[in-house]
Amino acid sequence: MKAIIIARVSTEEQKEAGNSLPAQIARLEKYCQSKGFEIIQTCSFDESAYKNQRDEFDRIIDFVLMQSDKIVVCCDKVDRLSRNVFDKRVAQLYDKALNDEVELHFASEGQIINSRISAVEKFQFSMSLGLAKYYSDAISDNVKRAQEQKLRKGEWLSKAPFGYKNVTLANDNTDIIVDEHNAHIVKRVFELYATGAFSMELLCQKVKTDFDILWRKNALNRILRNPFYHGTMIVKGKSYAHRYPPIIAQSLFEQVQQMIDGFKKKSFKYVGLPFIYRGLIRCSECGCSISPERHKGHAYYHCTEYKGKHGAKWLREEEITRQLGQVFKSLQMPPNVQEQILHTLNKVHQGKMEFHNSQLNRLMKEQTDLTKMMDNLYLDKLKGEINEERFDKFSQQFTARKADISLRLSELQEAENNYYITAKYVLELTSKAYDLFMSSEMEERRQLITLVLQNLRLSGEKIVVDAISPFNIVINEKDRIGWRG
Repeated sequence: MKAIIIARVSTEEQKEAGNSLPAQIARLEKYCQSKGFEIIQTCSFDESAYKNQRDEFDRIIDFVLMQSDKIVVCCDKVDRLSRNVFDKRVAQLYDKALNDEVELHFASEGQIINSRISAVEKFQFSMSLGLAKYYSDAISDNVKRAQEQKLRKGEWLSKAPFGYKNVTLANDNTDIIVDEHNAHIVKRVFELYATGAFSMELLCQKVKTDFDILWRKNALNRILRNPFYHGTMIVKGKSYAHRYPPIIAQSLFEQVQQMIDGFKKKSFKYVGLPFIYRGLIRCSECGCSISPERHKGHAYYHCTEYKGKHGAKWLREEEITRQLGQVFKSLQMPPNVQEQILHTLNKVHQGKMEFHNSQLNRLMKEQTDLTKMMDNLYLDKLKGEINEERFDKFSQQFTARKADISLRLSELQEAENNYYITAKYVLELTSKAYDLFMSSEMEERRQLITLVLQNLRLSGEKIVVDAISPFNIVINEKDRIGWRG
């Protein structure tokens, strides 16, 4: 009788010498020789027998069904054929065996399925299939439990997201650490988008110019939507606090999410074209967006009049620039006033530094104490004085608290270093705002608008704005004779 040999391994079993493909084939060839079978084809492949989609096995079944004569299908064990009791392919072969069209031989288990088997042998075959499925289910459950345990500990199971990197430690264990260069890029991207001056497309161009990284909009969107950067990982729709240092503050992440959601609600007819003031101005009459269009080489802005016609005017982009330039020109203050403010700020800065130093020392002490507590906790685990469950619980709490302290230290140090510098920068900006606005490229001009102004509205042919604090104070004082403290 002619025979077909089927040898299969799955990914988990490739390391097992007894179940390797050469070992299975050797046993089956010896079995066929002892039975006097003529081997017409040997099929060996690496494929899970638990999944529904089994391309290699389907091709073998088709080959068996094409044979006009009765043939023998030889496998080492039942689980080499399938680990799924609901596999229709196995049911098809089983029916053909009972109809005396094929014979199924399982060499290592001594089972033969043909039209002459008894009820006991049929039961034995079904039990073999059931045990094979139970074995796979048990492995799957163990893997899921191990993964769930890692997630509870705050460990990421996949490749580290951009801004972090996978590393191999001295003990051959793997870990994830912050990639300082890429983390800076991630933080910068979040900060830029949070200004509201950039669309996804403009920000992709900015990243290409500043960092020579070519991102598509969907790649950038995945980064901006990923909560991993502030300390939360999402696995199968479930949130877990991870143990790795955050790159950004949660408040910045939430601000960016609001910007993305708000941007998606806006409807721009020419969203892909580089209009300077696209999305920044609304109609004072009806609140609709001011839409840009290009005619005869010039950009014009007008109300969409989505809520009804009201005789909206068209305004050229150059005229908007001129009017906004006058607003920025009004930010200029007398030099003597600026010097007085800087002198006062310098005094205030000294007091701020004392407060910052006290906060810094307190957080650093708490960080040191947490490190000692984590070391003692690990020693207690090694001594058997604390079980695995309690160790995991406290370890996760300490890790989360330590990550929070690290972020607060970073923010505090940055605030301490930048307090006086930022205040001085704001004052210098008021004197140079007009020149900066008129000479900047599109993205910088949009940034400057969102930094200083808000609620830009088109009323007839006039741009009306509100200034953001503290710039509103400067604008309100510009027409007064004297400045007050």
